[in-house]
Amino acid sequence: MKKGYLVLQDGRAFEGIRFGGEADAVGELVFTTGMCGYIETLTDPSYAGQIVMQTYPLIGNYGIIRQDFEGACHVKGYVVREWCETPSNFRTDLDLDTWLKEQKVPGLYGVDTRELTRIIREHGVMNAILCDEIPPDLSAVPAYAVAGVVEEVTCKAPALFPAEGPERFRVSLIDYGAKRNIIRELQKRGCAVQVCPAAVSAEELLASGPDGLMLSNGPGDPAENTYQIAQIQKLLGKVPLFGICLGHQLTALAAGGSTYKLKYGHRGVNQPVRDLRGTRTYITSQNHGYAVDSDTVKAGRISFANANDATCEGIDYPELRAFTVQFHPEACTGPKDTAFLFDRFVDLMKGGDL
Repeated sequence: MKKGYLVLQDGRAFEGIRFGGEADAVGELVFTTGMCGYIETLTDPSYAGQIVMQTYPLIGNYGIIRQDFEGACHVKGYVVREWCETPSNFRTDLDLDTWLKEQKVPGLYGVDTRELTRIIREHGVMNAILCDEIPPDLSAVPAYAVAGVVEEVTCKAPALFPAEGPERFRVSLIDYGAKRNIIRELQKRGCAVQVCPAAVSAEELLASGPDGLMLSNGPGDPAENTYQIAQIQKLLGKVPLFGICLGHQLTALAAGGSTYKLKYGHRGVNQPVRDLRGTRTYITSQNHGYAVDSDTVKAGRISFANANDATCEGIDYPELRAFTVQFHPEACTGPKDTAFLFDRFVDLMKGGDL
């Protein structure tokens, strides 16, 4: 066992034991409250540039199952209270420590994650370094910023995923860091999915003649993606559009709204979201550090709101044949209360109204 430290940007240090990759890492420290789904968390590209801490105390009890990956691993580091060295599941491919070593992602366990969570909830998200020795100079830690991460996580070339059964529609999915289950949800509804890199132009997309356009989740500050916002401006109103998470934020920016950084974000699988068109409240999976400023939404109407803090969770743009949500209706693993939104997208491609 090798001692290690998690040192916050304000100098507070937490001692633990190293596992996973051996390198030191600086990143934005965030916590996620999911009681299961650590595989999907570790392979969610939306965590790029971040050191992820699990509030649930025991992680790794069902090992690593490659079939459950949502994408490539882009986390900077991993912090847990306890990791299970002997996973027990018939689908297990390998244990958590071995996989983190493969990915060169440093980990730390034996840490007081409850105290760390309290600090982040009070102070807000802060940077940290995961290291062997407490460095004498911490200036590089507060200076770190999550930047350029969409370009890091997007696919490098287009790829076509055929529909399950007869093809009903062809959807172009712009990959800002897409989770694989978005593709699967579309495929099982008869959609062939053309996945495109984040740098694709509006002209290229429209020339391919898609029946619908999907904007994926992704990491980082949405306002940083000025090129992508400009392309969405050209696409709005031209083809039915559905945006998730970062795709929701980019669409709001393209429609004249603004975004801001949340104190500590929404990361977990139990976020309550109210449907403002009725009386339902859905339990949703979320992973985001930014939100759309509700007061700046002019082109559309807010459709969902977070029941905890009233932040914007969805916007409908009826005149533009577009709608977006901040949460993850494709949640895997997580609640599937809102999977019906993919059916709504299919109905929109059929010519229906919002």
